[in-house]
Amino acid sequence: MAIYLLDVFGSASIGVYSLVTDRMLIVPPQVPNSKAKKLEEWLRVRAIRTTIGESVLVGALACANSNGIILPHFAREEEIEAIKSALDINIAVMDTRKTAYGNLVLANDHGAIVDPRLKGRDVKTIADTLDVEVIPAEIAGLPYVGSLATTTNKGILAHPLIKEEEQKILMDMFKVHMDVGTVNCGIPYVATGLIGNKYGAVAGSVTTGPELFIIGHALDVVKENE
Repeated sequence: MAIYLLDVFGSASIGVYSLVTDRMLIVPPQVPNSKAKKLEEWLRVRAIRTTIGESVLVGALACANSNGIILPHFAREEEIEAIKSALDINIAVMDTRKTAYGNLVLANDHGAIVDPRLKGRDVKTIADTLDVEVIPAEIAGLPYVGSLATTTNKGILAHPLIKEEEQKILMDMFKVHMDVGTVNCGIPYVATGLIGNKYGAVAGSVTTGPELFIIGHALDVVKENE
């Protein structure tokens, strides 16, 4: 297990462009094969090469765990088929004007929290698709929880201004320990620059040594010696 550094499309915001669970990795077809193969090797999952709604913002638009994936209403049939053909997984295409489900939902295989502004029927769809308990919650008093933390089945790294009561909710829901920190030289929107699963983690290319140390503790991974 290790932490690696990478940029995508010249950006350190790797979490905006990619999505990973213990069973799958989704990266846009425009990502060079060399980088996709590195991600496959590091995270020990096979890459599904697809856009979401013809957008490369895969990590911002979709949310997933090992049981299912949540997609926005404009996901195209060929994109859905690319996921279906690669993996037997629940797929929900949300019939709502909201689109950035990667920013609205934070999930692992034990539970999920969602933006409190989501409607009850949408929360139920998310719960049924991911096959976990789902509750509304905030991180650092902010509703877009999916962008404010990265969680795996081994740990959580969250926005440094998370409140004590919010920390308790996250640990109770996700059944893992947590820490607070930043990525990419001080960015508190952790998920924009950090992806991970039980096998490893990949942070944005300008993430600092002290940030990597905290990530390693939070997600129970260690820095790879190159």
